[in-house]
Amino acid sequence: MPKTPKEVDWLQQLKQGQLRVAAGADLYRVNDPAPELFTLYSGWAFRYRALPDGRRQILNFYLPGDLIGFQSSLIGPAEYNVEALTEVHLCTFRRAQVWRIFQDFPELAFQLTWLGAREEGMVDDGLTAVGQLSAAERMSSMIVALFKRARGLGLVEDDIFEFPLRREHLADALGLSLVHTIKTWSALRRAGLFEQLGSRLKVSNPRLTPTLAAFFEQERRQRPIL
Repeated sequence: MPKTPKEVDWLQQLKQGQLRVAAGADLYRVNDPAPELFTLYSGWAFRYRALPDGRRQILNFYLPGDLIGFQSSLIGPAEYNVEALTEVHLCTFRRAQVWRIFQDFPELAFQLTWLGAREEGMVDDGLTAVGQLSAAERMSSMIVALFKRARGLGLVEDDIFEFPLRREHLADALGLSLVHTIKTWSALRRAGLFEQLGSRLKVSNPRLTPTLAAFFEQERRQRPIL
């Protein structure tokens, strides 16, 4: 949605600059004090929680335009980890000034709240998938969801998009063993859902099943960009 000149000027004041982070590096770690708020300009990242024995649950993936760290910006030290999946470029915002948005710019505050609710909705979708869907349904719906998000950002050409997730990422996001993940991936590829082209995927048949077709046809709401 369009922003007023006053809102644009305030956002520019709020920005601290740009940051480049290498693939595999941390953006946040649990208990980091006062982490900054980021907008992802380019690349992919993911948010996760880790158990003491090293196991982890990937909660969601970040694509360009996504807001990173909104929860921590409100409640204090980070309660999760965020890792760069690829090299990423970020715009940093001053955490201490976020509350001013809610005081002085209600439209921007609504957009921030919308983005936070959207992320919560994606986490809800992931939890539902892990709890109720078969391995093939979990994986196919995730691939199609990421395809739709990338397409909405103009990152898909001829049904092909960059797909930097390795099998370990899929396993940790979908609640599957690595062996089961590899078998399921191969089965979906043979069934014709996608073609793998190096680090890219071509989504050949997003309507592979009636359930998947219904999910693919759902309209995505236009999202605000900060």
